Amino acid sequence: MHNVSQQQAAEATPVSRTEQTRFWRDRRFRNMECLTASFITHEFSPHSHDTFSIGAIETGCQVAMIRGAREHTGPGALYLINPGEIHDGQPGAPDGYRYRMIYPDPALLTEIIEDMTGRAFHGMPSFSRQLLTDAPLATAFNRAHRAIEEGTALEGEESMYGVLATMFARHGSAIISTRDYHEPLAMRRVKDFIARHFDADIGLETLAKVAGLSRAHMIRAFRKHYFITPHAYQTDLRIRHARHLLRSGATPSDTAAACGFADQAHLTRHFKARTGLTPAVFRAG
Repeated sequence: MHNVSQQQAAEATPVSRTEQTRFWRDRRFRNMECLTASFITHEFSPHSHDTFSIGAIETGCQVAMIRGAREHTGPGALYLINPGEIHDGQPGAPDGYRYRMIYPDPALLTEIIEDMTGRAFHGMPSFSRQLLTDAPLATAFNRAHRAIEEGTALEGEESMYGVLATMFARHGSAIISTRDYHEPLAMRRVKDFIARHFDADIGLETLAKVAGLSRAHMIRAFRKHYFITPHAYQTDLRIRHARHLLRSGATPSDTAAACGFADQAHLTRHFKARTGLTPAVFRAG
């Protein structure tokens, strides 16, 4: 789908024949989570993050769904996914794909924007397009990511700061209000109810009563507006909470119990489907 220059092709690393991941937190960027991964068969379930999800594919092709649209992405493509945006991802070619990702929180991105521009930033940083093609910037991102992965202190930090500032300058904007004025009240009630009871067993009848709709109508309306089913949204909230607990040092077994999963195996299955990592690897990163 995307044209790749000879220089990019020369720099690209061949897709591994085995699935591999490397996950770490970089203290130079407020313990920002970083990921380098090669996936051949792994399919991400619909999920979201409390942070931005920013990255680029080095080789291969991924098929991703976001905001109801499914797109093929390859080298030269950027992921600029805002916090809370539901998305998924699957290999789009037999050999899979290799990509690099970072997960900066809004405060970090705001700090970088202010540092690089020398001006106070008002509002919430946001990207209007989540999947786009900007080959030079994707290449620069991969180089900066590779530098911080290799531990090149000054080069890595300087490069990543510059790349993030450029990404926002080219493709970002400020949101002054995060309120969704097109959000149906019934769906807001259901979403808020699930958020308050994410760790409990919730039945469709209960959610239908909250919405004031039939069960089938409630499911269709929820998925139409949020691009995810009520059950998948509840699971996503459980995984987001599990990430916080694991980062704070909680064990996978204690995390499973606290988040409403039947057992640790149940947590592990859903956690890997949404992060590409096991809870133990995420906790140790």
